Amino acid sequence: MNTLVLVFHPNIAESRVNKALGAAAESLGGNITVRYMYDLYPDFNIDVATEQAALLGADRIVLQYPMYWLSCPPLLKKWLDDVLTFGWAYGSTGTALHGKELLQAVSVGGAGSAYGREGAHIYTIHEFLRPMQGTSRVIGTKYAVPFLSVGALEITDEAIARRAQDYAAVLQTPELPLLDIFG
Repeated sequence: MNTLVLVFHPNIAESRVNKALGAAAESLGGNITVRYMYDLYPDFNIDVATEQAALLGADRIVLQYPMYWLSCPPLLKKWLDDVLTFGWAYGSTGTALHGKELLQAVSVGGAGSAYGREGAHIYTIHEFLRPMQGTSRVIGTKYAVPFLSVGALEITDEAIARRAQDYAAVLQTPELPLLDIFG
């Protein structure tokens, strides 16, 4: 299985969690390709043809990013708008990504208790990820259960190392568990 990991962290050098996850993915080599999108497109001028070609070569697409303001970083949003075009990724002739797996690998700074009906953010992390789940449905990908790293602001180095090992294991899993559209 060819896996494409797209890391959308605006300051990967200062990251602890996403940097470790990216390194874990890179260490696997072989059929796993890791691309650091802010390094490739610091000016946000996305090469659509290159991105679409990379997606076509993948069986599994991983969008790895920190949650910012309960959403994705701005380059990921622009990438979605620019790359997932009508007639290519969706619409009656837009079948390029049909059947591929889509995995979100998301880190959040706050504690897990901040998410949910009793938490500061009211909604669960999975509820905040619904727009990407909807995108997955529109583009015909199989939406995998997201890989979440919670509490990134206070996580210990040991816990980061465990998350990186867990991430490497997920990336090597032949078929990821899917999240039901209403799950």
